[in-house]
Amino acid sequence: MTKVSANIIDHTLLAPEATSEDVKELIEEAVELGTYSVCVSPSMLPISTPKSLKVAAVCGFPSGAHASEVKALEARLAVENGADEIDMVINVGKAKEHDWDYLVSDIKAVRDAIGENVVLKVIIESACLTKEEIVKACQCAEKSGANFVKTSTGFHKSGGASVEAVKLMRETVSDEIGVKASGGIRDPETASAMVDAGANRLGLSGSRAVLSK
Repeated sequence: MTKVSANIIDHTLLAPEATSEDVKELIEEAVELGTYSVCVSPSMLPISTPKSLKVAAVCGFPSGAHASEVKALEARLAVENGADEIDMVINVGKAKEHDWDYLVSDIKAVRDAIGENVVLKVIIESACLTKEEIVKACQCAEKSGANFVKTSTGFHKSGGASVEAVKLMRETVSDEIGVKASGGIRDPETASAMVDAGANRLGLSGSRAVLSK
């Protein structure tokens, strides 16, 4: 079992009821644990973090059903407020309809809005997609300039990350594209399995529990 390193973790707080004080505590814990970043809602920005800690913000979260122009504006404002990375949700309904041209244009809208220097992670909600849809969604993300494909928001009723989805996503995208597993990863064993399956970033709200062994 691969021991999970803190430096691949996006320490995450996306609960709707989260307060500014909660985010402050998140940052303090992230610094203590040595995680790669904190991931927060864009309305929480700007936040004060040490230079060693990256800041990620979500976009079109959690449904992905926002207009592309809205996603693009939300992402751009987040970057202007200090986000180093953007985790955007695809329009899952369009994926289920196999409207791949829409997905490409949706993702490109965000990529163009934030520029090439900001890391873009594309959340595909893998638990509600077929294997074929996972492959196509990942291909759309790579075609549109994404830096990562990401399994889940952690808010969808279908569930979060699975080892099978991570393996398929890793097999689909090129080596230049990262795979982020998130949603339902709450213990060291599950986190390790995701890394062994090909994830090179993890989104965790319970980072301390995962790093405890």
